[in-house]
Amino acid sequence: MNCKNEEQMRDVIQTYGDLLYRTGYVLLGNPHDVQDILQEVFIKYMEKAPSFHDKEHEKAWLLKVMANTCKDCLRFRKRHTHSNLEDLKNVCAVPSDASLLMELLALPLKYKTVLLLHYVEGYQIGEIAHITGLSENAVKKRLQRGRNALKELLSDGGY
Repeated sequence: MNCKNEEQMRDVIQTYGDLLYRTGYVLLGNPHDVQDILQEVFIKYMEKAPSFHDKEHEKAWLLKVMANTCKDCLRFRKRHTHSNLEDLKNVCAVPSDASLLMELLALPLKYKTVLLLHYVEGYQIGEIAHITGLSENAVKKRLQRGRNALKELLSDGGY
């Protein structure tokens, strides 16, 4: 088993913890599941002890592992129990933000992922393609369809 030293792990958690938490929260909508997934991601990081070209490569690896682990969790949820997303309203400071977040969470995972990475985290299409394993054209199409789906949900909700 490979292992990162304690100082390196503390640095990684401090540097990427919030980003990974936000990503997981948007994908899963449940803070308890996100905490579990974060633990899994950091354990994978310690066990595999990957070497990276630079900090961006490390960040992309962590985001990809986070997204894949969230997908696994969602598959498990689909086959087993459901989660209450009403708790999300307490997270947002402005009530309209809570409504927008609920609409975003209503989108299919494939759209939520690219929208989050592009608009919230600021990744470019090529970077999103690398993180998700999709082609750039697929990312563009999912962004387009995700925006349209979100626009439709928001217009139906009276926004």
